[in-house]
Amino acid sequence: MSLLQINKLFISFGGIRALAGVDFHVEDGEILTVIGPNGSGKTTLFNCISGVYRPTGGEIFFRGESILGLSPDTIAAKGIARTFQNLRLFMHMDVLDNLLLGRHVKFRKNPLQAVLRIRTEEVKHREFVEEIIDFLDLQAYRQARVSDCPYGVQKRVELGRALALEPTLLLLDEPIAGLTSEEKDETAYRITEIRGRFKTTILLVEHDLRIASRLADRMVAFESGLEIAQGTPEEVQRDPNVIRAYLGEESEQKRN
Repeated sequence: MSLLQINKLFISFGGIRALAGVDFHVEDGEILTVIGPNGSGKTTLFNCISGVYRPTGGEIFFRGESILGLSPDTIAAKGIARTFQNLRLFMHMDVLDNLLLGRHVKFRKNPLQAVLRIRTEEVKHREFVEEIIDFLDLQAYRQARVSDCPYGVQKRVELGRALALEPTLLLLDEPIAGLTSEEKDETAYRITEIRGRFKTTILLVEHDLRIASRLADRMVAFESGLEIAQGTPEEVQRDPNVIRAYLGEESEQKRN
C-alpha cells in the first residue's frame, strides 16, 4: 500500500480545468518531485492534498484512508505538513515562536499540570524545536522577528515550522525559489537529510530542473492540469511531451 495514492483527481475553477484526472502514488520513504510550467496545476495539487481545496472528482488516500473533505488541521494531525510558494509566516513574531506554532496539533491539554504549573508538555515541544533550530542553522536568529530576517532565513523558518509537525509526509512547494545559488544547494542538501533524520517522505514541487532531478527518486510532470509523464528523472526528462511542455519547442529542436 502506497503512503499517498491520488486517483483520477479533478478540480475546476469557473470552467477552467486546474486538474484533469491526475493519477499517481507516493511510496513511503521516497522523494517524488512534481515538475511543470506555471499554471500546470502543481500548487493546486498541494491545496487538494492539504485540504485547502476540495476536488470535484477523484480520491486521495493517505495510509489507505480517504482524506477528501477533511479540514486542513485534521489532515495536518494525520501527519501531512506543507510549505507554501509564498511564505505564510507570522512576520511580527520571532523565529522561535513561529517554529513552536508548528507544534500546535501536538499539544495535549492537561488542566492539572496547568494548575500546578508543571511544564513537562511545553519542555518536550521546545526540545524538539531546538533540534530543528540546530538542523536548519537558525541559532543566530531564534529571537529575531521574522520580518527582520533575510529572505533565505525566512525560507528556512517556513521549512522548520513544517518539520515541527513531525510529518510522515512533507509537501514542499518550491522550497528554493528566490534563493541564491549557494542557498539552493544548501537547501537541497537539507531536503535529502530530512528524509533520513526525520524519517519523512517528501513530495516536492520544483521549477529548477537541475535541483529537481538531483533530489528525486521519481518524477511526475504536469501540463495544463494533466499528468504527461512519470518515472525516473532521466526517463521524464527524455519524454517528448516533457521536452515540449516544460523545456519548450526550441529545446526539442536542438535535441533532434
